[in-house]
Order: sequence, then C-alpha cells, then structure tokens
Amino acid sequence: MDPEFIVAIVAVVSLFIVFPAMVFHYITLWRKQNSLEPDDERMLEDLWRSAKAMERRIETLEKLTDTQPDDEIPAPRRPRSSFDQ
Repeated sequence: MDPEFIVAIVAVVSLFIVFPAMVFHYITLWRKQNSLEPDDERMLEDLWRSAKAMERRIETLEKLTDTQPDDEIPAPRRPRSSFDQ
C-alpha cells in the first residue's frame, strides 16, 4: 500500500469518526452534570459566609477609621445586592 493512501485513510477516519465521537462524549458528560455536587455546594456556602464576614469587618474598620466630625454622620451604606439581606 502506498503511504499517502494510509495517511488519507487515517485522516478520513479521524475526521469523520474519532472527532465526532469525542465531541459527543464530552457533550453527554456536560449534560449529566447540570447541578453542583454536594461538596461543591458546601464549599460555595462556606465561601459566601467568609465573604460576608470579611465585608462586615471591612465596614467596621471603615467606621473606626472614619475621620469625619461627629456632626456629619455619613449615611448608612446601601446593600450591594439583593443577596445581602
């Protein structure tokens, strides 16, 4: 057999069989995973709590380091998102 013929056969098989098989394989894996794992949900909740605690600490530090006189009390900050309440 001619080496060019073998290269052509391998190219055609790769293009029309292997590549679509890989694409469909990863599409089915993607569809199976349509929600977070319980461990991921727990980790996300822990990160959310940590972020909220850090935000409270930063707001406290801002209040402590505020250099405005007492007669000009700044307005309270609005929540940044609807999740803060």
